[in-house]
Amino acid sequence: MTNVLSLLIGWLLDLVFGDPSRLPHPIVWFGKAIAFCEHRLNRGNHRKLKGALTAVFLIAATFALTWFLRYILNSLLPFCGINLFTCIFDALIIFYCLAGTTLIREVRAVFLALDRSLEEGRKQVARIVGRDTSELSAQEVRTAALETLAENLSDGVIAPLFWFAILGTPGMLAYKMVNTLDSMIGYKTERYKDFGCWAAHIDDIANYIPARLTALLMVMATGRLGLLRFVHKYGRCHASPNSGYPEAALAGILDCRFGGPHYYFGQLFDKPYIGINDRPLTTADMKTAIRINRTAEILMVILTATVCLFHSNYLS
Repeated sequence: MTNVLSLLIGWLLDLVFGDPSRLPHPIVWFGKAIAFCEHRLNRGNHRKLKGALTAVFLIAATFALTWFLRYILNSLLPFCGINLFTCIFDALIIFYCLAGTTLIREVRAVFLALDRSLEEGRKQVARIVGRDTSELSAQEVRTAALETLAENLSDGVIAPLFWFAILGTPGMLAYKMVNTLDSMIGYKTERYKDFGCWAAHIDDIANYIPARLTALLMVMATGRLGLLRFVHKYGRCHASPNSGYPEAALAGILDCRFGGPHYYFGQLFDKPYIGINDRPLTTADMKTAIRINRTAEILMVILTATVCLFHSNYLS
């Protein structure tokens, strides 16, 4: 029951507050650790090996440190059958690891900024995407925001909850290290193609099931299970082995088209299109996408709680 209670508290905190930007955040510490290693090791020979060792060490250290802290807290006396210290610790970790509310706020802000001016829309969407936004059209800004909404539903909500269900908060926090490594160094650019290739591979493995589960939950949220054929057809139309599945689910739900060529770090990446209906996207589409995201998130929380209860009953 402790895991379920922690899950509900952490999720409700994210639902109400979003990312605690004014508090110390583990992801910021992860970023500093990754940057420290990259600046010192991404040079000279054997960059691929050094990058692999860096990724494995940081992920393992994150898991081990979290496990050790929980071990210490678990040694304290429980109160009414629940270890309050462990429960609070886990709830805070879950709160920090989930990004559902902040993601929705950012995407909504993109559409509102775009209503004011194209330039404001470009600046706002640059906060949540890695591509060059300076030359994007209004349609491309909206597309980028909705693609990010779908992709980060997997990375920021479903995948953390999946790993929490499997390995508890140590696994959840280790996953966030995996995801942070990929977002910082997992690019096929001249600088990162060797040092960051293992970080990208590990992220692909960690997200393989969650990405497909995300697409399934999104389709379930609509009640239109026939869309799974669309997801199966277009989910593979992406440079990433995973990102295409939640994007294909949202493209099918909205009957629109995602993908196409984009600039990252000054280099052109020609991504395949997902869907065929290149229609104008609107604020109504954004509202529909947010509703689908929230429903899929709630379904995943219920599923995670069910798995935690099963673990509890099985172990007892």
